Amino acid sequence: MRRRDVVALIGGAAAWPLAARAQAYPTRPVRIISGFPAGSAADILARLVGLPLSQRIGQPVITEDRPGAGGNLATEFVVRLPPDGYTLLMAVVANAINVTLYPTNFNFVRDIQPVASIGSGDYPMVVNPSVPARTVPEFIAYAKANPGKVNMASPGNGTAPHVFGELFKIVTGVDLVHIPYRSSYMPDLLSGQVHVAFPPMPFAIAQIRAGKLRPLAVTGAQRSAALPDVPTVGESVPGYQADGWFGVVAPKGISAEIVKKLDSEINAVIADPTMQPRLLDLGISPRPMLPAEFGALIAADTEKWAKVIKVANIRAE
Repeated sequence: MRRRDVVALIGGAAAWPLAARAQAYPTRPVRIISGFPAGSAADILARLVGLPLSQRIGQPVITEDRPGAGGNLATEFVVRLPPDGYTLLMAVVANAINVTLYPTNFNFVRDIQPVASIGSGDYPMVVNPSVPARTVPEFIAYAKANPGKVNMASPGNGTAPHVFGELFKIVTGVDLVHIPYRSSYMPDLLSGQVHVAFPPMPFAIAQIRAGKLRPLAVTGAQRSAALPDVPTVGESVPGYQADGWFGVVAPKGISAEIVKKLDSEINAVIADPTMQPRLLDLGISPRPMLPAEFGALIAADTEKWAKVIKVANIRAE
């Protein structure tokens, strides 16, 4: 055998185990970390996607909640791990907000690799039925006629419902008094102690359907499939758009092959006809996109919410 044939044979033999290992992923359970408590939208979605994903990849997919610091504890935990594809993060819009809000030992945009976009999370603008407004323009007029008397609830400073409301204040010029809550603000919203809020859809949809809260609009670019007759804020307030989103990210440095596999399998889960109505019922509109597109969305939202946080002078609690 000629020398060059021997070299080629040896080279091919050496490369084979590497290719085999790449194709074998995953060979053990995969974790999806949620930065929020059990029952949160991130936790529910991680579990909802995790079961069919485990069936597709042939390994258990385990959801693990690590709440704290607005999701930063979970994010730092994930970005410090080896980029081997066995620990992923359920990323949400709060991660983009937190970049400006909190000093951290990591950079969310720089230290993660987008893997798969799951969908956009709808946030309705809701009022207590005692508020004499049935449309966004009517609400703006009511708030301007009662400056400093309309209370806006949120689950805390710098949360998505808070910054979505602050953007509304900036764009419309209304004076809403922000009331941050450490526990649920829903009882006070239902009783009329506070008047308006921008909650995630899963948190409010039951109360909306029961007629206990009145939806004036949804904050995203498109109407929600969960509330198809409710307009977007932007339909009456040009320039307003506040999208929630969910997706899977991994530590920077994960191989392109693993990203491609996970992206493909997660997209297949989302596209399943049995999954779509379950996502829509949670107020999550499926929105698959390439990892690079998902990364561009994360970067753009990080910049957008940084501006809102600075203009509104928001400080973390």
